[in-house]
Amino acid sequence: MKVTISDVAKLAGVSTATVSHTINSTRYVSEETKEKVYAAIKELGYTPDASARSFRTGKKKTVGFIVPDISNKFFGTMIEAVETCLSAHGYHLIIANTKENPEREEKNIQLLAAGLCDGLLIASTMEDFDRLDRLIPAGFPVVLVDRVFDAKKYSSICVSNFQPIYRSVCRLAGMGAKRIGIIGGLPRLSSTAERISAYRQAVADCGLDNDEALIRYGDSMENSAQSCLDELLTQNCDGIVVCQGLMASETIIYMHRKGIRLGEDIELVSFVDYDDNFYRLYTNQMDTIVQPVEELGRAAGEQILRRIENPEEPVFEKVLTSAYRPRDMV
Repeated sequence: MKVTISDVAKLAGVSTATVSHTINSTRYVSEETKEKVYAAIKELGYTPDASARSFRTGKKKTVGFIVPDISNKFFGTMIEAVETCLSAHGYHLIIANTKENPEREEKNIQLLAAGLCDGLLIASTMEDFDRLDRLIPAGFPVVLVDRVFDAKKYSSICVSNFQPIYRSVCRLAGMGAKRIGIIGGLPRLSSTAERISAYRQAVADCGLDNDEALIRYGDSMENSAQSCLDELLTQNCDGIVVCQGLMASETIIYMHRKGIRLGEDIELVSFVDYDDNFYRLYTNQMDTIVQPVEELGRAAGEQILRRIENPEEPVFEKVLTSAYRPRDMV
């Protein structure tokens, strides 16, 4: 016979309402009473009915996270940090993978915002904010992660890389580099726009040639760096900034295969999007820009919980900063 909340209440010597408030954290319950309730739950093997709890509270205790590429360790690391934060508060996480496809993103938003989740984290691949905005039900809790829009309708958590990229280009120029190339992500993304803007500003301030042939764009997914590298190498680059971790690791491997020595034949500035021993093998051969991906994930998890509990709070914008680490200072 299925154990009921009444069985738990009887064994703990409290009311069913007290058991409900203990499980759902909907009202203050003393620590002593909580211990009795949880002891009874453990002894009886009681499992709360999630659907009934959702009906009573109006909450699914679930958050959706729409990401552009789950195979990318940057997002994998972020997902883990978000999930750790949410689970500590009794929430579950649903992942939707768009593969940098706006149509897939649109379908996933429509599905998850139609009653499956209490709120959404979105690392959007869309260029048109109005298109995204039309998909979000009025008052529905949303936090934009990593990628933002000029319109500040939704709370957001992102990372600024302007200063690290600016400093890295100026450092390479100061070391004598004349033709510094850059590989960015998809041009429609806010993160790409900021990084290319920092590069252009540094090139101008350092008196380097403003050559559009030195600016290449990948898609931030697997196997997108090689064609960009081939194009930059034909331009006689003596320095390259790679603005995304997955493309940076592919760059390192490609250079090695071609016998190009990092720090000798060419200077490389590599984004590090996650903690990986692979990058540590090359820390004395290249400059790195380390993104605070775990902090980004924790902040995103904390903020979506705030939006769910207090949907009328003012829009919140948090900007983290990456760390620039020159190779001779690592």
